[in-house]
Amino acid sequence: MVADSRRTRRRSRHGARHGAWLALAAVALVGLAGVAVADDAPHSHKVVYTDKAMGTIVQVTIWTPDEAAAARAAQAVFKEIHRIDDLMTTWRDSELFRINANAGVAAVPVSDETIVVIDRALDISKRSKGIFDITVGAFKGLWKFDEDMDGTLPDQAEVKKRLALVSWKDVLVDHKKKTVKLRRKGMAITLGGIAKGYSVDKAVAILKGQGLGNFIVQAGGDMYVAGDKGGAPWVVGIRDPRGGRDDSFAVAPVKDHSFSTSGDYERGFVKDGIRYHHILDPRTGQPARASRSVTIMATDAFTADAWSKVMFILGPEQAMKLVEDLPDFDAAWVDSKNQVKISSGLTKLLKIIHPPTDGV
Repeated sequence: MVADSRRTRRRSRHGARHGAWLALAAVALVGLAGVAVADDAPHSHKVVYTDKAMGTIVQVTIWTPDEAAAARAAQAVFKEIHRIDDLMTTWRDSELFRINANAGVAAVPVSDETIVVIDRALDISKRSKGIFDITVGAFKGLWKFDEDMDGTLPDQAEVKKRLALVSWKDVLVDHKKKTVKLRRKGMAITLGGIAKGYSVDKAVAILKGQGLGNFIVQAGGDMYVAGDKGGAPWVVGIRDPRGGRDDSFAVAPVKDHSFSTSGDYERGFVKDGIRYHHILDPRTGQPARASRSVTIMATDAFTADAWSKVMFILGPEQAMKLVEDLPDFDAAWVDSKNQVKISSGLTKLLKIIHPPTDGV
């Protein structure tokens, strides 16, 4: 990853300095080479703050003349993302945890916010004909791609058994009573495929509400880019799926849009020459095979996050028409054959630095 050399500072949630960039889950930030940065604010510079939430690195990058104000804004962002994580995690007591614990038994009272995210997930499930399905939470503990990852494969008979519990149509939301119920015992939902995008958009609202207009918010592979840096555009990179952590095979200038990537390389492993990863196809209960990565550019991270899973599972051959039909929405794939496929809105914007590295 190439970093901007202008007075970059990196701070943790508690203000401690970091000497090097933390490796991010899917999309690398890169400096814009060969472009003079306008001195429109005498002491404007880039400051970077990092934290960890939702099982990933959260990073806030701000172009500002006021580092103290930037630090306060970043702390407000981290507080908000931790609050959302506490609502929607499945790893400890939360509204989602209680929904899953009461599957097939009782409806669980939840906040308006949780209903908003679940409603959006179910809408995308309907529009994608079930390609996006939050009830893949039923596979938790069977496929091991989180802290439990040990390189073992699940019993396929058990995969088939749990596949019968996957159905977004069995998520029952009562808007009047503000409850959510899963129709059958054994069902479980996860918002891992959409909650980070939601949290990024909430972070964007906080930063804009505090008068900041030039920044990047990133939670793992989900990112929103606002404004520019002293007149020069922010440039973001798409990670090479089989390259090093900081290796981008393509870059693009981005302004006031989300740029989100889903890939098969972060949470997964290779066994007997086959790659297994966390993006499961709800139709089969198996890791999706049509893509190595997909990057979405959209107006907001909430939209980009969920739809990136749909585009990854379908792959470019099936999904390109869907992409072209969605408003202000574009995608770039590295497909299963290591070929780059780009939708029309990105063809002039995206610059390929080098072909993606081949490999398993």
